[in-house]
Amino acid sequence: MTTTSDKTPVSVRKIRSGDFDEWLVLWGGYLRFYEEDLPRSTTDVSWSRLLDDNVNMSGLVAVVDGRIVGFTNYLFTDSTWHVNPDCYLEDLFTAADVRGLGVGRALIAAVTDIARAAGSDTVYWQTQNSNTTARTLYNKVASDNGHMLYEIDLHA
Repeated sequence: MTTTSDKTPVSVRKIRSGDFDEWLVLWGGYLRFYEEDLPRSTTDVSWSRLLDDNVNMSGLVAVVDGRIVGFTNYLFTDSTWHVNPDCYLEDLFTAADVRGLGVGRALIAAVTDIARAAGSDTVYWQTQNSNTTARTLYNKVASDNGHMLYEIDLHA
């Protein structure tokens, strides 16, 4: 998959085992942005899931000039609201130096294409209310459905 924005060519492809080092740098930036500190063992499990075709989790990377500059992780979920599975875009991150160049948009478009081909009814995701940079893009490519997310931390 290749998407060309007005500013730069962005290639989006399935994540591969050789991507780990570059992905890990971006993953670290993503965790810092959300002020999370996951154990390395959790990262390692997530990475192995992304590479395992028998697990309901997949990853894509965005490449610009041979460098991995962004990633997204997604999975399909059954729903009581739709007959076909929905696609949950769980993680999306781009390197700071390429923001505004169409990388995030290309990753979202690639997941949307995959979900459409799989027969999904929706692609959905969440972000912090304060994430104004990302929300500027999200408001252009999707609609805010007005729902808030609540969660119970079972390890607290």
